[in-house]
Amino acid sequence: MKLVASSNAAPASVNRYLLPHEQDVVTIRRHPAVLIGPVAIVLAALILAGILSQTIGSGVVLAVIWWLWLLVLVWFVWRVAEWSVDYFVITSARLLLTTGLITRQVNMMPLGKVTDMRFERTLLGRFLGYGTFVMESAGQDQALSKIDFIPYPEQLYLEVVGLIFKE
Repeated sequence: MKLVASSNAAPASVNRYLLPHEQDVVTIRRHPAVLIGPVAIVLAALILAGILSQTIGSGVVLAVIWWLWLLVLVWFVWRVAEWSVDYFVITSARLLLTTGLITRQVNMMPLGKVTDMRFERTLLGRFLGYGTFVMESAGQDQALSKIDFIPYPEQLYLEVVGLIFKE
């Protein structure tokens, strides 16, 4: 599978951070597995609210329980909305990670500064198809040193290495 996208395929929220001479190589969202924790929390809260509803019966306490579950559900929807606007971008000159729905954060590392790069895959990551990129540069702390939940890590690793060591 080739993960190359033209710069027209990238969303406008990403294109605004690209320089005129940069070419967008890959633009992808982080793996949906990033939402496993929030889904588990919502389901656990739903089960707990259901159990408490059966034991408590009715009244103000019952309304409070379901309003609290509704707050958990709103939090979950917020997390999904944040995931939908977060992108990992590989360009011809740098790596970018854009995050945040209201407060936008753009982390980047020039390809020329990457001195060491590896990807890691847990057992769950191998099963679901995601990994973690870990990058180092010349002994400095970087804003973009670790990126979790990267889909297709082998292919993306080869894309980045190919850009770093192109001849």
